[in-house]
Amino acid sequence: MSKKLEEYVITIPDFPEPGIMFRDITSVIQDPDGLKLAVDGLADLLKNTDFDLIVGPESRGFIFGVPVAYLKGKGFVPVRKKGKLPRETIKQEYDLEYGQAVIEVHTDAVKPGQKVVIVDDLMATGGSAEAAVKLVEKLGGQVVKLVFVMELAGLKGRERLKGYDVESLIIYEGK
Repeated sequence: MSKKLEEYVITIPDFPEPGIMFRDITSVIQDPDGLKLAVDGLADLLKNTDFDLIVGPESRGFIFGVPVAYLKGKGFVPVRKKGKLPRETIKQEYDLEYGQAVIEVHTDAVKPGQKVVIVDDLMATGGSAEAAVKLVEKLGGQVVKLVFVMELAGLKGRERLKGYDVESLIIYEGK
């Protein structure tokens, strides 16, 4: 394995609209070496972090969160789109570019006082990550770190997550 993680990411110009540089994570996960670099890299970002549980937002947070939880010997909590979880849930709305979205988590998923890491593929504006943080905190958990495979720094997601420990394996300066 001599390639860097960045080399597995395919960039598609002008998708989904002109001026956007789409960073495709599927090219990372379809290659065994790319997937290993991403999962091991995220796990490495947590080497000095004391935590009890990993939370991952639907759906790519599942792809990366579960193997990291497995490597670290921790449980995994899925954060789902509204209406997808079978038991009692709490919800959190957040803004999208055009409209709003709602995510949910089971009410018993995070115990008061548990230290939580949020794992996802991409931080853009930080809206979905901030919503996941709010869900964890509503349940009495403490978010000790957020880790991402990629970050679009030009969309200023870190500003939205000010006060939280945030790390990304790849940071793209633009949008």
